[in-house]
Amino acid sequence: MRLIFTKLLMCGWLLLAGTATIQAQGGDQLNAVRSAIASGSSHDLAQYLAPSVEVGFDGDSQNMNATQTELVLKNFFAKNAAGKFDIVHQGAGPDGTPYAVGRYTGRNGTYRVFIGLKANKSTPAIDKIDFTKE
Repeated sequence: MRLIFTKLLMCGWLLLAGTATIQAQGGDQLNAVRSAIASGSSHDLAQYLAPSVEVGFDGDSQNMNATQTELVLKNFFAKNAAGKFDIVHQGAGPDGTPYAVGRYTGRNGTYRVFIGLKANKSTPAIDKIDFTKE
């Protein structure tokens, strides 16, 4: 019985350590993502995209590959030149993958932005980004 308890305790610690690593990497990624969105740079943002991304605008979302996502975001930023972007909340899901909610103020209004990351090889990558006009 003691051996089983020891093994369970070790597995729990390993799971917590892995979750903490994902959250730390996600925090670094979110800072870089915040900078890319604040500057309206789809090119800078593209390096943080997962191979497949769910992209949404005002409730209409589609799955796209990273190249398509970059082009759609480039078009969005061209029409809504960046004024300001702030992350207003960030956290992690039950599996430890980070997410952030921000507010983007552009030429054509203010948008609530949801950014979801998932584990991708050794670093988290954006697998969901959603802009909803406020």
